[in-house]
Amino acid sequence: MAMKPKKPTGRYSDEAPTSNLQVFEDDFADSGTDATPRMYGPGGGDMLMVQHLDMCQHINKPNHYTNDYDTSNLVVRRGQEFIIKVTFSRLLIKNDDFQLEFLIGSNPSPNKGSLVVVTFNSRHSGPWSGRVINMEGPTAVLGVTPSPNAIVGKFRTYVAILVDGEMQRTKRDQASDLYLLFNAWCPEDPVFLPNEAERREYVLNDSGSIYQGTASNVTQRNWMYGQFERGVLDACIYILDSSRMPIFNRGNVIKLVRKGSAMINSQDDNGVLVGNWSNDYSMGTPPTAWTGSVKILLKYANTGVPVCYAQCWVFAGVFNTFLRCFGIPSRVITNFSSAHDNTGNLKTDLIFNQNGTPDRLNTRDSIWNYHCWNEVFMVRPDLPPGLGGWQVVDATPQETSDGHYRCGPASVAAIKEGLLCHPFDAGFVFAEVNSDVVFLKRDMYGTLTPFKVDTTHVGQGLFTKAVGNMTPIDVTHTYKYPEGSNDDEATMRRAEEFGCERDHSDVPAGQVAIYLVAEPALLGADVSVEVIFHNQGDTPTTVEAHMEASVIFYTGAIANHFKDQDFNVDLQPFEISSHSVATGPALSVPSHLILARPVPSVEKSVTLTVSAQEYMPRLSSQLCLHFVVTAQSGGQSVAESKVIQLNTPKLHITVSDEPQVGREMFVTVTFTNHLKFPLQNVTLYLDGAGLTELRTHYYAIIPSYATVSWQQTIKPRLTGPRHIIAILNCEALPNVSNVLLAQPGHLDTYC
Repeated sequence: MAMKPKKPTGRYSDEAPTSNLQVFEDDFADSGTDATPRMYGPGGGDMLMVQHLDMCQHINKPNHYTNDYDTSNLVVRRGQEFIIKVTFSRLLIKNDDFQLEFLIGSNPSPNKGSLVVVTFNSRHSGPWSGRVINMEGPTAVLGVTPSPNAIVGKFRTYVAILVDGEMQRTKRDQASDLYLLFNAWCPEDPVFLPNEAERREYVLNDSGSIYQGTASNVTQRNWMYGQFERGVLDACIYILDSSRMPIFNRGNVIKLVRKGSAMINSQDDNGVLVGNWSNDYSMGTPPTAWTGSVKILLKYANTGVPVCYAQCWVFAGVFNTFLRCFGIPSRVITNFSSAHDNTGNLKTDLIFNQNGTPDRLNTRDSIWNYHCWNEVFMVRPDLPPGLGGWQVVDATPQETSDGHYRCGPASVAAIKEGLLCHPFDAGFVFAEVNSDVVFLKRDMYGTLTPFKVDTTHVGQGLFTKAVGNMTPIDVTHTYKYPEGSNDDEATMRRAEEFGCERDHSDVPAGQVAIYLVAEPALLGADVSVEVIFHNQGDTPTTVEAHMEASVIFYTGAIANHFKDQDFNVDLQPFEISSHSVATGPALSVPSHLILARPVPSVEKSVTLTVSAQEYMPRLSSQLCLHFVVTAQSGGQSVAESKVIQLNTPKLHITVSDEPQVGREMFVTVTFTNHLKFPLQNVTLYLDGAGLTELRTHYYAIIPSYATVSWQQTIKPRLTGPRHIIAILNCEALPNVSNVLLAQPGHLDTYC
């Protein structure tokens, strides 16, 4: 794989070495010794030379769970022994003295951990340990155990023999280079994860699901992480090189994930991905068109130019690949109704004009219908006991942290307890899941008066993929206690002690309450919202109401407002029977996330309808409609909002035969255009980590109600459960996808 060349750091430069991937051919050029080690036996007998160096990949890779990395070099994990066989030109005798040397970066130094000497006798060794496992004639079977805090990256390997008081070394051989990773299987490694099923999910799984939509209508986007695909490991190292992160810091998982959080976005450091929330993707690839991380990472590594474009789930998906590729346990989290608080407090301020319409000009805070970030599992020796484990890291550029657009690692346990004094960025994440939504009316003088405070809207649910299957699991309880509980109140008080400002406005309860009810709608169909006005008082009242409909250009930015409607409602006391609310989530959602309207005693409803002709020309890639209803009654104001996710059809994926490693098979993707108008400029994408590289197929037009089929030949590379992902990308119909589970076996399995 051709990487963009980096300016070399000189061997004797005063700068900290920051390049791991540049070509190093002269590590010992200044030593004045022969590059071919040899040592003569007693009496001038046969000289000792290294004839062959075997990195024993067939033994080491299965033991280190690195078989799937598509590279010709050895990949091992730190804190765990690996085997090397050195074949000499003759049998070793008592006085023969040799050692292994492992070098990383330019100007390697023993005191920085970038030059490691491993000895096999009584001489002092470096931080890595070595032992002679066996002698097979002139071949020494050697065991090497890297320290559990060793630098992570690509090492160069040499065999050195002591000759006349000087060390003579083997020539530089790129075939003997090895990659060293973090080790979730090693109890001494800070990323140790005790549960084997979780290690296989959060380190070894190369595909997954990222959840989107709303808390009451959870949808999923399948994502191909592809951390084992050819070139991806080098691409992840290249990201660190591009950041100029010192080589000797790359064994520190806290520093590495913090650097990665900054480098996955390009906001201020020429990082991997360019964020775009404008709905204009003409200069790049729409965020909805990506099937996974591989193409993004390889493109960045080969060009050194940030890749266009990304939104939160793309940042999270690529960051997850980066983390798992280095061996760090990680997962993608989706927070539904996620607050983006620009003012650094626990209040998300939504400002309205005197007439009840949203005042977007003066509203700075926003609530994203969902936002995706990552969690990593690690020990936190810099924090008090009990605050290790899962940590929030976020690569989406929202706010700066120590001068760069990044976030975390922030302890999830600290967030739950309101311990916001600890690094990094715990206060910002705390606000994302715990902010109070404050509705404020702005009068003609600019004075803001709160008329409603909602303490339950933000952080309605946090989801991640389950271990071993593609269903969502609710992890809300790891971030916060049940709303309104004593523990929750204690957490909020503790957060205030650490500087977070809450809203303590005494907002009197109004006579009228509003509830919005809508079932999930199919894209292309008319959308109806039932607005229910509930008279909570004992006297008749008249409500002056205003409804505004908008599309959501991205997770959080409400834009392209396209419909207003004013209406009055007379609420006279009358009795009606109670009835339930249909929610119909696309995936199973815990019942506590479904907000059912209360049993009313006095109410009246108005049904508002938005036609497909009204919203279709204005839709964004998010396929969400946002409704806001504000009302005035007796001098009091009330407001309510609702996000409706528009569901799309699925692609249909079939395979021709039982998948087998190394044998060709056919995959067919079928799609039917259910809309009343033709689709133009349609691209189908097919991807599968361990199965195929990314494939595409273009259709200039797919007529209304027409069906198209696309067949591709693939040849699986890896065994075990593998996912085939298909995506349809079209400006008029984004977010159409599907996934198929395949389980390739070895050829002899089916014979």
